[in-house]
Parts: sequence; C-alpha cells; structure tokens
Amino acid sequence: MQRFCGYKVLVDNGSSANIRPFSTLNKLKVDDERIHKNNICVRGFDGGGKDSFGDIMLELTIGPVEFTMEFQVLDMVISYNFLLGRPWIHVAKAVSSSLHQMVKFEWDRQEIIVHGDENLCAFNDTSILFIEA
Repeated sequence: MQRFCGYKVLVDNGSSANIRPFSTLNKLKVDDERIHKNNICVRGFDGGGKDSFGDIMLELTIGPVEFTMEFQVLDMVISYNFLLGRPWIHVAKAVSSSLHQMVKFEWDRQEIIVHGDENLCAFNDTSILFIEA
C-alpha cells in the first residue's frame, strides 16, 4: 500500500464521488490497466462536466483505519491530489469541519481525529478512547 505523504486531500461533503486526478496516479506510477473504463460525466458545482477516464479501487489509511474506496479518475488540473466525497464520508461515518480543518469519525470504539493543518501522511497515529456516558 502506498502512503500519501505530502499530498493535499480535500474532504467535500457536497461531492457524490471520490475523485483522483490522472496526474496523481501517474506520479505514483499506478498501472493504467487498473482503471476500469466507464461512461460517467462528473459535474462540478459550476455546472460544467468532465468525462471520467474510469474508476479505480484504491486503499488508503486514515488514522488506524484502512479503507478500500472507488475513485473516479479525471484528467484535470486541480489544487488537491485527491478528493474524498460522500462515499468515503458515509463509509467512515465521518463528520468534517471546514472551519476547524478536521475530520472526526469513530472506529473500533475510538474517536479518530485528523487535523488538516498538521503535517500528516493521510495518517494520524493519535486517537482518543471513546467512552460512552
């Protein structure tokens, strides 16, 4: 599994897809054969559409949790290396806060908190035990 050190991640609860730019896959030397062709057009908030190259299943580690998620691969210039949308948010049952630049979710009775301003590798070793009242 590859670690995403130094990569910029956007968590967007308005996105109905997880998105991965084609350029990021090339930098990671991911084989193009892993991309499954599809006929999906991804629409942005501006109403414009972009045809997807296809989808790819990728593993990522956030905190102590490993997720296998489907990403739509797009050929576009964007300021982040991948976008985690509602598919990931729902699987993780995460709550994101753009104001506080953090994501929280519970996993194995632990509260996982990932801060956006820390120098992380899409990975956070700190966790707080979750205690029910």
